[in-house]
Amino acid sequence: MKISTKGRYALRTMADIAIHQKEGNVSLRDISARQEISVKYLEQVVSLLTRSELLITSRGAMGGYRLKKNPEDYTVGEILRVAEGDIAPVACLSEGAPECPRKAECITLPVWQGLEKVIYAYLDGITLANVLQQSGIDCIE
Repeated sequence: MKISTKGRYALRTMADIAIHQKEGNVSLRDISARQEISVKYLEQVVSLLTRSELLITSRGAMGGYRLKKNPEDYTVGEILRVAEGDIAPVACLSEGAPECPRKAECITLPVWQGLEKVIYAYLDGITLANVLQQSGIDCIE
C-alpha cells in the first residue's frame, strides 16, 4: 500500500483548515500558499472532501472551507479512504473486488488480512486533532 499525493494532500488540507478556521472560512488560495499545493490540484482534493461531507463550503467574497465536525471527530483513516478510495494492502481485499477463485486455498490470505487489520486500526486510531497535537498545535475550540 502506498498513499498517493492526493491522500497526503487531503490530510494536509484538513489539518490546515483545522488550524485556520477560527479566523473564518479558509480559502483555497491561502491553503495553496501555505501548503505549496497548486490551486488546480487542491480543487480536486477539496471537491472529494466536500462531496464526502467532511468539509462545508461557502461561496462569495468571504467564502471558503470549514470542517463539518471537530478535529477530534475525524480519523486519518476516514480522510485517506475519502481521498484514496480504498487502502487495502492487496487487490483481493479491496472493497467491491470480485472474490478470488484461489481464496479457499490461498495460504497467504491471512497475512494480508492481518496487515489490513493493523493498517485500519492504526489509521482509524489517529484523529485529526492528534495529528495537530503531535505537531504542538492546539486546535480544540
